[in-house]
Amino acid sequence: MFMRIMLTVSLLATVVAAQQTTTLRPSTPDPTSATSNSLTIPAGTKVLLALKQALSTKNARDGDPVYAQTTFPVVLNDRIVIPAGTYVQGKINNVKRAGRLKGRAEVLMHFTTLIYPSGYTVMLPGALENVPGAEKTSMKDEEGTVRQDSQAGEKAGKAADRGIKGAGGGALVGVLASGSRAGAGIGAGIGGAVGIASALLTKGNDVRLDAGTTLEMIIQREVPLDANRIPSQRERFRSASEY
Repeated sequence: MFMRIMLTVSLLATVVAAQQTTTLRPSTPDPTSATSNSLTIPAGTKVLLALKQALSTKNARDGDPVYAQTTFPVVLNDRIVIPAGTYVQGKINNVKRAGRLKGRAEVLMHFTTLIYPSGYTVMLPGALENVPGAEKTSMKDEEGTVRQDSQAGEKAGKAADRGIKGAGGGALVGVLASGSRAGAGIGAGIGGAVGIASALLTKGNDVRLDAGTTLEMIIQREVPLDANRIPSQRERFRSASEY
């Protein structure tokens, strides 16, 4: 009988101790809860954009805003983190106009902000990686400078054409003025020189990016996102079906 009582007391003590241990044990957060609501766009991610307004080195100034919109979604781990139609804002950092004898037109821009359709805004360091939608332009450096292609061959062709036309016109003027072959030769030389000089001194073309031009942006550093602020694919389809 005594042994039964002791056994019962021992079992009760064990149950009470277990309950106290369970009650006093501090709660620990789920290790996935801290990260489940955050996403990170990796550095080096490329994003296709369409320019929303025309830009030209003819009238652009340092600090002018740049407006664009994503044309293709960016997917991370089977989830769209930058949907098509997201707005991208940036600014022009440097403008160089074309010279007459040397120096090609250049423009440098950077992208600074992502604006989601919901209004969620994310700061980012984005550079221009490529301008596949622009003609007669190319990337000068890794900073994102767009430069007008060389016009050396074009200017040489114009110089030859204007030189020939100038020589012919000068020869005619020389003949009319002096009435001799010598005058024609002098006039041709002067006319040809003027024609060549006018072609070579013509100012180079400006960099022009029309509205709708396709741009490729590269994200330079990791960009953290709040997953709760980015609608899932199911939510986007539901929102679209409501219209």
